[in-house]
Amino acid sequence: MAPEQPGSPERREPVQRPARPARGASTRRPAPHPSTPRSSATRDVLTLVALPLIAALALPAAFAGGGTRRWFGGRSEGQRAEAQAAKDAAAAAFYELDTAQRDLRISIETITAVDDSPAARRAVADFGALGRRIDEASQKYITAVDAHDLDRDELEASVAVRARTELVAAKDELVRVKADLDRFEQSLAPLLGKAETQLARLAPAVERARQALLAASNALDAVRQTGLKADDLAARLAALGPELTKLNQGAGQHGVPETVERAERVSREAAAVASEAERLPERAAEIDHRLVSLRTRAQALTTRAGQVEPVLSELRRRFSAACWQDLQQVPDQAAENVRQAEAKLREARAAREAQRWPDATSLLTTVRALLNGTDEAVSAAGDRLRRLNAVQKDPQQEIDRTRFAIRDAQRLAMSGRTTPEPRHARPLDDSVGRLDRAVATLEGRHPDYWHFLTETEAVRQTVAHVVAQIREERGGA
Repeated sequence: MAPEQPGSPERREPVQRPARPARGASTRRPAPHPSTPRSSATRDVLTLVALPLIAALALPAAFAGGGTRRWFGGRSEGQRAEAQAAKDAAAAAFYELDTAQRDLRISIETITAVDDSPAARRAVADFGALGRRIDEASQKYITAVDAHDLDRDELEASVAVRARTELVAAKDELVRVKADLDRFEQSLAPLLGKAETQLARLAPAVERARQALLAASNALDAVRQTGLKADDLAARLAALGPELTKLNQGAGQHGVPETVERAERVSREAAAVASEAERLPERAAEIDHRLVSLRTRAQALTTRAGQVEPVLSELRRRFSAACWQDLQQVPDQAAENVRQAEAKLREARAAREAQRWPDATSLLTTVRALLNGTDEAVSAAGDRLRRLNAVQKDPQQEIDRTRFAIRDAQRLAMSGRTTPEPRHARPLDDSVGRLDRAVATLEGRHPDYWHFLTETEAVRQTVAHVVAQIREERGGA
């Protein structure tokens, strides 16, 4: 055969189709002999087919690695999701209850720090009972969570359902206890409000006490720089030292109410010390002025007391003994009072020099009382003579004045009535008779004018009392 020319078409021999095998004959091709070499094209085809198959077999192994779980569809995964949702809801309820319990514990501690009343003790006991219920509900929740691993592979549907049931029950119990806790918290509002008010007062009260003590100390220093002593004020301020120590120890050791009360007391006493220290220069000047004034008054009363005897002589000469007997001791008593007043004045002067201010003030008060009594006694003698002269000259003026008071009261008692009230009419009628008897004492050679004057004065006082009673009963009319 001649060689083919390049580029010429290949000559093909006709292909002989294999004969169809007979019925029942095997159609499997004989496997190539192991030693039979494969062509290059055959190897390429096998490689292309094998690679996707290997990759497909490797994918599940790749996704199963790294701790991931196998996911199965169907009913079990739906039950797992419902159980997980119940677990999340129970966790939220547990967290809310725990937070509420913590907040309420702070409220209880606030109340017990301030209040020791039966209501506060009962609240503490009720909170303890609620705490036990909370522990039981929390334990039920924790047990349900620990009993079921919802992330386990191939979780059975029945296990998921049981887990959901237990978690829902635990959540419901947590919610019920939380509702009871909320109601209990609402019932604590009055006690908590009172306690918070006390606590709000605590720090400012203690600070005010400290500032008051500092102000008192500064006031004492300032007054001492003027040369005045304030030993009594210093002693009072020093007595507050232990109270300040207790304030610094705090309410935790001594209690909130006691600390607030102590702080307020210290503030008041320290403020009083500061005020008196600031007034001390003025007080010293006032004592100096009173010493001079009372000495002058004592000297004047000595002169006036000497004039009582002439007055008594005239009373004895012109009027009956009943008009002047009670004044017999006035001259001697006046002289004694003045003598005592002068002695007290000397003591007050010595106390002032020693800057014993309370002693000086007390002595001056005694001197003033002695001189006031002497002044009244000395004045009484002169006033007695003046009044007796007036009634001796014209007793009718005193009579008319008293009768007018009685008639005016009678008109008021009859106002708007046909008959007066017996409790009003009786004392007024008695006053008329009493006045008539007093007028009768003016008859005779030596009328008791002083008895007459005291009787008419007593009648007018009785009438005035009846008038006040009537007006009060009629609403001030």
